[in-house]
Order: sequence, then structure tokens, then C-alpha cells
Amino acid sequence: MDFEHVPVLFDEAIEALNIKPNGIYVDCTAGGGGHSAAIAAKLTGGQLIAIDRDPEAVETLLERLSKFKQVTVTNNNFANLQPILAENGLAKADGILADLGVSSHQLDKAERGFSFHNDAPLDMRMSMQGTSAADLVNNLPQGALQKIFYEYGEEKYAPSISRAIVRARAIKPIETTFELVDIIKSSIPAAARRQGGHPARRSFQALRIEVNNELGLLNAALDTMFESLTVGGRIAVITFHSLEDRIVKRNFAALCGGCTCPPQFPLCVCGKTPKGFLPFKAQKPSLEQIENNPRCRSARLRVIEKSGEEFSHGKL
Repeated sequence: MDFEHVPVLFDEAIEALNIKPNGIYVDCTAGGGGHSAAIAAKLTGGQLIAIDRDPEAVETLLERLSKFKQVTVTNNNFANLQPILAENGLAKADGILADLGVSSHQLDKAERGFSFHNDAPLDMRMSMQGTSAADLVNNLPQGALQKIFYEYGEEKYAPSISRAIVRARAIKPIETTFELVDIIKSSIPAAARRQGGHPARRSFQALRIEVNNELGLLNAALDTMFESLTVGGRIAVITFHSLEDRIVKRNFAALCGGCTCPPQFPLCVCGKTPKGFLPFKAQKPSLEQIENNPRCRSARLRVIEKSGEEFSHGKL
């Protein structure tokens, strides 16, 4: 199966993990296995857990990573990191990677319904289970749709788009990506349609985020990742839009924060100390990477290292 994800900030992310040959590592969004293979190649006595929620990705991972005996592949969601580690007899990891980009396979395989460039059933489910994008556009109230387009797509034409969807579905269900694209185009002024890329891009992003609960799972997963990290271990996260990046930036900043006592206090009474630190500022893709993969222009790599009292990942 051709399951690919064009690497963005690939070398930077692998280098940022500071991989130890005997360490324990987790690739939370293993996709086509590129990052996982690079991590596994650096291990001698260590272990890698490769996670993906997409069953098609897991099929590919099992094939591509079969030569690495130290790799375990699991079809799961990275928000369940702690039970996944426990199932493999582990308590902590020395490095955790999450590449949050939608894979090229998911975008380019028409029948998955992620892309506004191909006509296909309106789906967008990464796990291939549960509520689809078609379910949302055909059943949610106008106000709920408008909120999704505003909050997850930052779409200023959210009111007119959501109204047009409700009018269209009263005549017949909206079943395909191109049906939705036509509705979105008809809801945006002609001058605006000629600016800022494809007119359906923001709305499709918003629906995909809602269908897969991407931001909610990311918020929960970041706390779990840090709890599952050894002292001196690192989390590396590659985001692809501002909403994800804000969540990661805010979460990492909170973990790096120290005393919160008012400045007029002569001594600290809150007892709060930084739990981690940032080895470097957020990294952006190079001009060459953007030229090779225009989808990555908004990508950011953020890394945090855990500090504090030493403890061991060990076996349970």
C-alpha cells in the first residue's frame, strides 16, 4: 500500500530526540514509518513503539518496519499513550515524537474524502470509524457548523457557508467532497475566492479537525506525553497550522514556568519550579522544504526536555 507522508523538518526532529541506542522511544503518529525507521536504525538494545490510529497506516508499518525487531506497531490513538506503554511492559519513554500532519496518502487517496481537489464520499475519518464529515454537515444545526468553521478554520465567511449548507441539505443530503466545495464557493464573494488559496481549504480543515477531535486529543495527549517521559527525555512535536501550534506552545510554556508568587514577595511561597526547558526556539521549514512540499509552509517543530529528580523508565 502506498502510504506516504512527505517529510517536513525530518532531520531536525530526529536530531532533537537525542536518541540513545538503548533508549525507549515512541512515534505517536507513525504514518508511513519514515520517522520510525530513522529512530529504529539508531537503536541497538532499545525499543520503539510505533502508534497510528489509521488502519491502513498500520498495515504499511507492519510491512515496512518488520526488519526492526525492536519495534512494536500498534493501531491506537496517542492520547492512550500510558496504557500503550503499560501493555508493552514499560513505564516511561526517553523520547516521544508526534508529527501532526495529515499524511499525503490520506489527502491524495480520493476515497478517504479529505481533499477538496478530488470528488469522493465526504468522509475525513483518520480511524475509518465513527462520525464522518458527511454526518456533520447533514445533521448539525447551523450554529454548530458555524462555530466549527469559525474556531477550527478561522473562516470569516462561516455564517454564509453554514446557512448555505443547511439550505442545500434540505433539498438533498450532501454526500461528496465536490458537492460541499460547490456550496462553499457559492457562499464566498468572487473577489475573496480569488485570494488566499482554495476557497474550501479552511472549511475542510475545520471539518477534519472536528471529525477527528484533533485539538481535544492533542491537549490531553501533551499532558500524558510529559508524564510518560523520563528525566532528560524529550518530546518533539511537528504542527501544521496555528491552532495546533498555539496549544503546543502554551503547554510547553506552562511546563517551563517557575514561581508564580507576586513580585513583591521577598521569598517564594508557591514552591513551583520548572518541570522542563526548551532546548531551542520553534524551528520552521527551509525554503527548499517549502518548495518541495508547499503544504508544509506553516509547519513548526517544538521540543521540550524534562528536568527534575532522576527516575528510570524500567520494566513494569
